[in-house]
Amino acid sequence: MTRFEGSYLGANDRISPLAIMECKICWTPYDPAEGDDTRQVLPGTPFQALPEDWKCPGCDAPKHQFMVREDPGSPALLAEQDIAGRTAMLVADFKDVWLSKMRDVPLINQALHVEAIGFRLHEGRPLGVLITPWFMNLVLLPGPGEDWSELVQGTKEVIAFPSGDYEFLHNRRDLTGGYKACSLFSPMGDFNSQMQAQDVARAVMMALFDPANRDETNRAADIRAAREAELAPPPETSEAGSEEDPAGTQGVRETAPSRRRLITAGLAGEPAPVAAMPETGERDG
Repeated sequence: MTRFEGSYLGANDRISPLAIMECKICWTPYDPAEGDDTRQVLPGTPFQALPEDWKCPGCDAPKHQFMVREDPGSPALLAEQDIAGRTAMLVADFKDVWLSKMRDVPLINQALHVEAIGFRLHEGRPLGVLITPWFMNLVLLPGPGEDWSELVQGTKEVIAFPSGDYEFLHNRRDLTGGYKACSLFSPMGDFNSQMQAQDVARAVMMALFDPANRDETNRAADIRAAREAELAPPPETSEAGSEEDPAGTQGVRETAPSRRRLITAGLAGEPAPVAAMPETGERDG
């Protein structure tokens, strides 16, 4: 009952007309959608518009004793809802690609599915990781009022983050519109599960904004060479199985992508190595 989200204290500019307020003395709520029958306040009346002499229907406390219980119209919540809606369109776009073009491609990882991870605002634009069964990309979407519909597919752009400068490719999809993508990993055969891919994607989003990673990502040539060596095919027994490892899982464990390998290699100045795949136009997002 006492889980308040913030205090009102007379600051009308801190709450939206949709804010549901709560008396901090008796916990009586004021919901603008319902108004207040006891004071003849009509439904749809925002808390800011209540008369100054309005008092709590439960205990007669004055307006300044009310705190925010929830605010569906708060900027932060509206931003979250906007990001959720736009990432839903991004996921829908690539689910369509998966179903129509990619599901029978041999290098697809059938253990994975399309998912948007960790999207947050970066300089006013939604940024996060898109996981698919054939790639993992860092994706930047346009901010409110921006129109990226004219982006030329395949155009390269270097974007700076606290951890370094990364190369993004311009692209467009039907629902998403224009967006920019940085290749992290492709194909996705080294991932054992969706949970592992999620874990790495979240680690990438954390490392991206850590200045301590700048030196690592600037060593692009060394990191790329080391990563290509790590991606060398595992011993034959790990693929076909053996008496010691009949399921062939040992090689999978050895080559599974670690957080650090993906962060320092997939984000290291050059795109991650991409194995040959059928030309679908959707290989790298």
